[in-house]
Amino acid sequence: MSHPYYNPDYIFQILEKEGLLSKELIAELTPKLSIPRRKGQDLVQWLDSLQLPRADSPDTNLEEADIISLIARDHKWTFRRLDPLRLDMEVVTKTLPASFAKKRLVLPLSWADGKLDIVCYDPEDQELQQDVERACQARTRISVAPRRDIERIISEFFDFKQSIAAAENVLKIPTADISNLEQYVRLAAPDIASSDKYIHKAVDHLFQYALDQRASDIHIEPKRTQSWIRLRIDGILHTIYRLPRVVHEPICTRIKTMSRLDIAEKRRPQDGRLKVAWKEDEAEVRVSTIPVAFGEKVVLRLQSADILFSDLNKLGFSEKDLHAYKHFIQNSHGIVLVTGPTGSGKSTTLYSTLRHLSSPDINIITVEDPVEMVCEEFNQIAVQPQIDVTFASILRNILRQDPDIVMIGEIRDGETARYAIQAALTGHLVFSTLHTNDAVSTITRLKDLGLDPYLIASTLIGIVAQRLVRMVCKSCGKPVMIPADRLRAFGCQASEHAQIKKGMGCNRCRNTGYWGRIGIYEVFSVSDTIREMITLEENEEAIKKQAFKQGMRTLKHDACRKLFSGTTTMEEVIKVTSS
Repeated sequence: MSHPYYNPDYIFQILEKEGLLSKELIAELTPKLSIPRRKGQDLVQWLDSLQLPRADSPDTNLEEADIISLIARDHKWTFRRLDPLRLDMEVVTKTLPASFAKKRLVLPLSWADGKLDIVCYDPEDQELQQDVERACQARTRISVAPRRDIERIISEFFDFKQSIAAAENVLKIPTADISNLEQYVRLAAPDIASSDKYIHKAVDHLFQYALDQRASDIHIEPKRTQSWIRLRIDGILHTIYRLPRVVHEPICTRIKTMSRLDIAEKRRPQDGRLKVAWKEDEAEVRVSTIPVAFGEKVVLRLQSADILFSDLNKLGFSEKDLHAYKHFIQNSHGIVLVTGPTGSGKSTTLYSTLRHLSSPDINIITVEDPVEMVCEEFNQIAVQPQIDVTFASILRNILRQDPDIVMIGEIRDGETARYAIQAALTGHLVFSTLHTNDAVSTITRLKDLGLDPYLIASTLIGIVAQRLVRMVCKSCGKPVMIPADRLRAFGCQASEHAQIKKGMGCNRCRNTGYWGRIGIYEVFSVSDTIREMITLEENEEAIKKQAFKQGMRTLKHDACRKLFSGTTTMEEVIKVTSS
């Protein structure tokens, strides 16, 4: 039998049998089989390049992984997808030479039971396993993966490793384990040029890699003998690499140079920002440095415009809540507040709202600490406490700038709250955020800041409390049954067992079962009745009961709605609504 990757009868047969290609499409492709031969491609690569619609899912293209997985199953090969975050870069890059890995399309993955697990594109290569075993002086277990996965790992891992190794070689600084912290810091702080090309390449690669992995934050953390790089993806931190300790400071210096920070200042925290090119757009990067036990820790917050400026319809509001929220923001004056803990998506909600309202005949001014994303449609002011440019000092003068809409990054104190009220009373629409557990408790928080109840009642339009939950991965999500008593114990209304979805784990979601996040919301509309209750200083519970009568649904209620729709899981719902 000929090689399965080059056998058209065999490949077309299994693709038709599995419902991935139709007979009609196969008939169209058959006369063109000379094309891959002329190009030196196997049939798998050629079919992948055509971006053919799958017969079982016309909106999805047939991919190399679909074909390889079917061939692997038929030949009883072990098939796997490669997730960069779950591979040990040291094993991958130190076990085999880069030239051998590129030429033979093979990667070492891990050691287990004295054997080396390897993955290749072509298990039919009879000499490959023998050559790897001779090179490594060890027995191997072989599996198969898509060519694209292998080439991507080779490119990303070996390029990054070569940049780090070259930089380490240039620096030639001892990295002995030194117990005296002050002595260690002095030795690890040589006069190194951050312009070194290897450091430049490593930092550039790190940014691109983090953005490709959908990371929201990059952590670069100095340890005693190493430097750890971690990425936060969908709210969870993943360690991706442990650098030689000697290159930690040059990498930090390069990032500080890019963000215009003082590279000589290592004793005090610093904040900066920069932009990096990504795909056909740019990503904003907020930089924070702080001294820790073994040097400077750097945290980079990545902000992509397509995430921060989302369509209001795609944030996760129910139809009813979205209608209520759009009614809030159509007012010409008053205050709309968005509440929730740090990392709950408040900035995304506000930026998306401002983009929704933006037009050439409206003057939008934002006061932020710091500016999350630079947008030409807004007039953005950054708080700078070191020169006495605070929320309050800016708001004292902002009304002279003739704004229609004012967005205040956060109401932190009574003075800022009073200026926000003043802006709303003088005919401006004001947006801001607070840290509260739910929507109604925001009224109590405003009173605690020293605002008179009648001023709150006369200016407050509505409040949105929100959280973020991870979404079930669409690639591996499967229906599961959950007992009604468990749902009722949590507070969800259920008379019988309910079907929800749970991610089984796959390469796309890194075996977490989740992919991406979505908001859950509690939308509180301040009606005339509520205004009267606020003015009369009725307690929080009474106001909450009236809000429920008006149709307000709690965060938990919205979370249950997303649970029953298969969007998220019970574990996520419990985690974010446990308070």
